[in-house]
Amino acid sequence: MPLSSTLAWLVDAAAETAGADRLLAELGAHLVADGLPLAGGALTLDVPHPLIARRTWLWRAEGEEVIEALGFAPGAAAFASGARDDAGRRWLSGIAAGTVRQDVIGPAEGGPSLGWIGPRPFTPGEIEQLRQAARFAATPLALLAVRATLAAALEAYLGRRSAARVLAAPLRRDLGETIQAALLYADLRDFTALSENNPPAAVIAALDAWFDRIAGAVHAFGGEVLKFIGDGVLAIFPVAGASPRGACDAALRAVTAARAGMMHLDDERRGQALPPLSFGAALHLGEMLWGNIGAANRLDFTAIGPAVNLVSRLEGLCKPLGRTVLVSGVLAAETDMMFDALGPHSLRGIASPCEVFALPEA
Repeated sequence: MPLSSTLAWLVDAAAETAGADRLLAELGAHLVADGLPLAGGALTLDVPHPLIARRTWLWRAEGEEVIEALGFAPGAAAFASGARDDAGRRWLSGIAAGTVRQDVIGPAEGGPSLGWIGPRPFTPGEIEQLRQAARFAATPLALLAVRATLAAALEAYLGRRSAARVLAAPLRRDLGETIQAALLYADLRDFTALSENNPPAAVIAALDAWFDRIAGAVHAFGGEVLKFIGDGVLAIFPVAGASPRGACDAALRAVTAARAGMMHLDDERRGQALPPLSFGAALHLGEMLWGNIGAANRLDFTAIGPAVNLVSRLEGLCKPLGRTVLVSGVLAAETDMMFDALGPHSLRGIASPCEVFALPEA
């Protein structure tokens, strides 16, 4: 007996689907073509992510729309903006309130979950067709879950852009590309004293609060954190198109937002009889090599080059100059923001003096 078009697609092509949203939409379309009365469907995957516990994709047969709902991990309520783990169920139930029946059909508990709804209760024959499709879908769903797990883990440790590059390229240390970017390097001041005078739990809490502010601001304005280096952060805002102005403006907005966030954090810490967390940050625009470096069998994906060296050395001037945010002349020339001009300064290990500007202190 020949396979239906749905089962044939699940066997021959579903494993190559680009993502969960496309798998759900194409599977739904094949089921409808095979005569099943579907109004919508949902596919849920558990995700190993610091904030997200699960991702649910929701498909409407009418218009073939697919949207995504997130289920947040315990402790991530501040990032959830009111979203709930049952968002998929509520969305599906809202397609035709009072006339829709949902049948969840999928692998064992803890694995991917696949559900369908129709404009009326499914007949026993239709339920059997859906269950058969679910059995054939088990393998492509498992592969999809593995790919999603790998992508989520890499994004958590490397960042979205870097993770995509690692997944797309061979694991060799001679691979990389030269890109232009606005670079941000930021560092807590007096971290050694903080570490020596406080228990480890308090030090980690302070570091996490600092990283939340600086990394959150970087990501909010389209940048990417490349490295946490002790108490320091190296982030990039890649240049898109011919002009670097957009990347430079984004970096400036990010560091301004981070400074405001740290002011609020220091207010909270003073209320808890804790000392403020002073920091310095520097911005520069330049080219860097972005790719794999390391030993033959232990790689790191990072950025290196003179621009990276300069921005880290420039940050080292923040404390002696009594400024929070310093900007190189190269980056300052690409923006209309008003700066305090501090003149040329020699930087350790950098051949030519650097024109240094500063954001006015808040």
